[in-house]
Order: sequence, then C-alpha cells, then structure tokens
Amino acid sequence: MTGPGLIAAARAQITRDLRLVWRRRGDAAQPVLFALMVLALFPLALGANPAALAKIAPGVLWVAVLLAGLLTLDALFRSDVEDGSIEQLLLSPVPLAWLIAMRVLVHWVVTGLPLLLLTPFFAELLFLPRALLMPLMLSLALGTPLLSLIGATVAALTVGIRRSGMLLAVLALPLYVPVLVFGAGAVIAAAQGLPWIGAIYLLAAGLVLALVLAPLAAATALRIALS
Repeated sequence: MTGPGLIAAARAQITRDLRLVWRRRGDAAQPVLFALMVLALFPLALGANPAALAKIAPGVLWVAVLLAGLLTLDALFRSDVEDGSIEQLLLSPVPLAWLIAMRVLVHWVVTGLPLLLLTPFFAELLFLPRALLMPLMLSLALGTPLLSLIGATVAALTVGIRRSGMLLAVLALPLYVPVLVFGAGAVIAAAQGLPWIGAIYLLAAGLVLALVLAPLAAATALRIALS
C-alpha cells in the first residue's frame, strides 16, 4: 500500500467515524458530563476547603479523566461487529493496524481532547494552584492518547463477548495504573518542589511505544476475537 493510498484510507476512516459520532453526539458528551459530576462530588463531600481540595486535585482530576475515558471504550468496535462492517475492515487491502490507529485518533479527539481543553476549568473547581496547571496539562496531553491506545487493545480483546463492559474495565484498569501514577505523580512532585519532568518523559516514551505496538496488538486481538 502506497503512502497516498494510506492517506486516502485514513481520511475515509476518520470521516466515517466522525459522521457516526455526530449521529450519536449525545453519547459523545457523556465523558465530559461524567468527569464534571465526579469532580463536583469532592467539594460536596469534603466541603469548600481550598487547601484540602488543592492537595487532592491532581489525583482526582486524573481519576476523573481516566474513568470518563472508560465509558466509550466498549463502543469502540462494537458497532462494527453489530452491523457487519468489521469483516470489511479485516478484508481491506489497507493494514488493519492503520485503520485502528485512525479509529483511536477519533476516539481521542472526541473523548480525550474535550477533557484536556476543559482541564483549566476543572482545575479551578478544585482550587489547583495555577503554577501546577502546566505539569497537569502536559501529563494529560501525553496520558490521554496513551489511555486511548491501551483501551483500544483491551476493547479489541473483548469485542467478541456480549455485555463485556465490566470485563473491559477490569482488564483495562490495571494497565491504566502506571499512566495514572506517572501522570498524577508529575503534578504532585511539582507541588512539592521536586523534579517532575522525568515522569513526563516516561509518559512520552510510553506514548511512542504504544503508538507503534498498540494498533498492531489491537489488530491481532480483533482477528483472534472474531476467528
């Protein structure tokens, strides 16, 4: 497959996925609303104590973003299986891993990017010091696409199982833990005046590795699940 052929296939896949998202745009808003509700619970439970909320803000923000991303993972390949288009993807002359990478890109644009753009607003809700906003934004900018790539692999493994939502979460959450540790840890280290850029480098390295391996793993998992 030549370069222009891959680009044309990517454009067609992205256009198709975005049209499907637009038809179900109410579902696309669920991660943002879910994250907002999770963040709103902590001031209600702990009271409007800026010092207490600021202390837990990095972890709470990361957990809210992580859980919000889980909401849409089950539907990542489910519609393709239900309408039979998954067979067309498997038989396509374009590498399946390439098409999956485009699907993950759309998933991140619809799910992760809105959460990233709303992070300054979420940080204000939890009284996060503005000096910590840059480490938080950097960690989320690297961590959210990494979560989408990991989640796509797990979603491909469970696509052949009916009502796999709970199983998907059980499988994905342990794989999300290192991303959560380094992402929230970078912000906590910055709050304590410690070097934090090392955690960002580790997230960047993990993202590069996942960009190469996750689409290949997801493609293999889809073939196994549907065989």
